[in-house]
Amino acid sequence: MVELAPLTLDRLRPACDPSALAFETTDELADLDEIVGQDRALSALAFGIGIRHDSFNLYALGSPGLGKHTLVRALLDKHAGSRPVPPDSCYLHNFADASRPCALHLPAGRGAALRGAMDQLVDELAAALPAAFDSEDFRTRKEAIEEEAKRKQEEALTALAREATKHDVVVVRTPVGVALAPARNGHALSPDEFEKLSEEETLRLKSGIDLLQGKLQDIIKRMPQWEREARIAVRTLIREVTTLAVRHLIDDLRTAFADLPPVIDYLRQVEDDVIERAAEFIRAGAHDGPTPPAGDGGDESPFQRYKVNLLVDNSGLAGAPVVYEDHPTLGNLLGRVEHVSRFGTLVTDFTLIKPGALHRANGGYLMLDARRLLMQPFAYEGLKRILRSRELRIESIGQMLSMISTVSLEPEPIPLDIKIVLIGDRLLYYLLSALDPDFGELFKVPADFAEDIPRTDSSLQSYARLIATMARRSEVRPLDRAAVARVVDHASRLAEDSEKLSIHRRALSDLLREADFWAGQEGTARIGAGHVQQALDAQIYRADRVRERVYEQIRRGTVMIDLTGEAVGQVNGLAVAQLGGFAFARPSRITARSRLGRGKVVDIEREVELGGPIHSKGVLILQGFLTARFAPDTPLTLSASLVFEQSYGGVEGDSASCAELYALLSSLAEIPIRQNLAVTGSVDQLGRVQAIGGVNEKVEGFFDVCHQAGLTGTQGVLIPAANVPHLMLRQDVVDAVGEGRFRVYAVETVDQGLELLTGRPAGERGADGQFPEETVNRLVEDRLLAFARAAKAFAESRDERSP
Repeated sequence: MVELAPLTLDRLRPACDPSALAFETTDELADLDEIVGQDRALSALAFGIGIRHDSFNLYALGSPGLGKHTLVRALLDKHAGSRPVPPDSCYLHNFADASRPCALHLPAGRGAALRGAMDQLVDELAAALPAAFDSEDFRTRKEAIEEEAKRKQEEALTALAREATKHDVVVVRTPVGVALAPARNGHALSPDEFEKLSEEETLRLKSGIDLLQGKLQDIIKRMPQWEREARIAVRTLIREVTTLAVRHLIDDLRTAFADLPPVIDYLRQVEDDVIERAAEFIRAGAHDGPTPPAGDGGDESPFQRYKVNLLVDNSGLAGAPVVYEDHPTLGNLLGRVEHVSRFGTLVTDFTLIKPGALHRANGGYLMLDARRLLMQPFAYEGLKRILRSRELRIESIGQMLSMISTVSLEPEPIPLDIKIVLIGDRLLYYLLSALDPDFGELFKVPADFAEDIPRTDSSLQSYARLIATMARRSEVRPLDRAAVARVVDHASRLAEDSEKLSIHRRALSDLLREADFWAGQEGTARIGAGHVQQALDAQIYRADRVRERVYEQIRRGTVMIDLTGEAVGQVNGLAVAQLGGFAFARPSRITARSRLGRGKVVDIEREVELGGPIHSKGVLILQGFLTARFAPDTPLTLSASLVFEQSYGGVEGDSASCAELYALLSSLAEIPIRQNLAVTGSVDQLGRVQAIGGVNEKVEGFFDVCHQAGLTGTQGVLIPAANVPHLMLRQDVVDAVGEGRFRVYAVETVDQGLELLTGRPAGERGADGQFPEETVNRLVEDRLLAFARAAKAFAESRDERSP
């Protein structure tokens, strides 16, 4: 048996040597003007931003804190500067159908000019029209028209009255109209006087009245015509006066916007509408000064329809717009139509159409957080509908679901020319790709952000400049080179790989700010390695209350963990708990029991539904290892059980399968296992130990438990050899190993681990097909063969007892 040596210090923590950094402080380093480690993402972004075909929208995927938003925004801003400024977008009143406002697109800056010009026109109309209608000339001409109608009526009635006198009849005007009455000497007869007349006189008067009655009816029939002619004349007068008052005002606008045919056509419609509705302005009364805004609770101004709703003003842009919508609700994306209360009723008009982020970003780029987008009801579906149709159509949720039937506005759709960039994590991207058939059609360009970069001599220099750049942008004190070296070591720990460096910008920025705080507490001008370590220790202290309680339970014996002696069928496994951003490991007793049975290894965790599928897979692999290695020509007739003792939560992962195998082999061979060693690693059916995650936390977790109980120099952890490059242990663990008080072993096979744990050779099959005597494998195989013989004997005796 060859004794396996523990790992040396340089393999436990390949620390960055400060002397390898050619500077004293980060003030000496220039800002890093390149993006470190994101070549793949930069290539995808450059392609996605540059291609102008529809549906080539982007999804920037990566874990939070990588700087995706900052990088994407910087690239979009750079590219947007070389693109033309998109036109302004306006909504105008539709004179043919007020419920369907018209969209108008103007060169950047002309929208604001048109809005200002129309506001001024409205103010001038509000003053000019009442003044024109209140002028002496207008009143005189209007009165003349009205007097002419009255004169015609009077002349007709006067002529009738003269003729009536010849027949002893008078024309009588009453509150209800005009009538004929018999008369004598020019005075109408009373009913009594008429009754006293002779029959001959009565007949003569009735004959005269009948004759005149027809003429009176003709006059009465002609009166509405005269009144209608008067009204027509008054309307013609009003149109004439309105035209004189308005045309020169609108002509000024025609001159200002002569190069924009859509505006000229709109001004023609405005002029026609003002002239057509001039009578309404007279009835509505004049406003002194500017028109009050819509939604003030009173009557709508008759001039409101002539205003311009400037939806998007791009006058301040130097290129294409770049917009980030932080709250991507359906309304904030697609726009909305607002309502105001007027006399207890909700009303709206085209001036209450509000733009969404898609309107503001039209002609440019829109950035959205994928998770926030998906959390908003109907926002994602609305965005896809807009991208498919390439038209911006404003609809409320009620309209989309046909939940309301009230009359509302249906603004004219606006053509869409936009590039969408979703920013989110990888899980969302893969879920959308798998579950949403539209996603792959609309978001064809993934930009996958790297989490780390290789740790090489050249990358260290670039990384130091990155730290210097982040320090200056975060406005913290400069770091000396020892502090930079400590940050580099921590970056490898974040990457969980001593050969890589994490480029998680948020974590690094937070560390620099916290280290700066502690440097400020000491009143130093530089951040040193001690300040960085103090910041790291403070981060852990704030988060490790649960870990402290777990270790306290182990120290007090509430959770039983053996750290000394030996035990058969028992081994210390290691499990990692993740609490927010803090992870720690705790040892767990794994026990195994075996006896004669039907060849099944029972995973108790799985039987009670506490074990996950990957853990159960590891147990089945363990069973496959047993059947392949031991007594291959004999049926497996054992019954074994495996369990995590004092485990009251779920168990997932296969990192304990190696420890479970050691416990089972110990139980079968009846050989005790050292309890001062802990084990982590997964195993395959060939007996090779495979890499696992959280190796640093697991080593440190067992070290902490041993440290609080007292380090003896014999304690240690067995890890997979494949995990050695991932080691970046705490300095106190490395120091303890250097002093001979703790050990870390790297094993490649199950047999290596067995020899360390049992102190016996594992044994290999010889030419005779047998394991050597007194080796662990021989004892296991002998036990399994004994089970097989016992099972056979039991079966034969049962057959003999059968009748």
